[in-house]
Amino acid sequence: MLRFDLRALESKAVSVDGELPAKDAVWEEGDPLPVGAVRARGRLASAGNGRFLWSGRIRGDAHVECRRCLTDLTVPVAEDVLLLFAEAGDDEVDDPDVYQFDPRARELDLRPAIREQWLLAAPSYVLCREECLGLCPQCGADRNTEQCTCSHAHQARESSA
Repeated sequence: MLRFDLRALESKAVSVDGELPAKDAVWEEGDPLPVGAVRARGRLASAGNGRFLWSGRIRGDAHVECRRCLTDLTVPVAEDVLLLFAEAGDDEVDDPDVYQFDPRARELDLRPAIREQWLLAAPSYVLCREECLGLCPQCGADRNTEQCTCSHAHQARESSA
């Protein structure tokens, strides 16, 4: 569960142990989606005056592509997080590291903040292996698995330039 009753949080901290599924509506087109779900664990407590603090860890596996040959890869992602939530209109809301919520809300939804932390933690540039040769820029052949017919002519043009 990643949604919590604000009134209950005012009086007592809660343990967070939930999952953000890859099919959740919080994800946007182009996001590096998790394989399965993002697991979120930690502690959520009142920090006074309409503020709440979540200290925890997110982890999961991300579906990404090799930046050179575009092979599909699965890479582990794990990140310790410390998040501050404040009511909209609070002086701290101008801070980009503070997540705001509607002061009339009954629940605090951690999902958008977990999504953002996932996006920051998931690697942008991954190689399938360090010696990946990538795709031929001329014909698109995967130079890891096949010899392209244009590689010699292309290399000659590059070296003469």
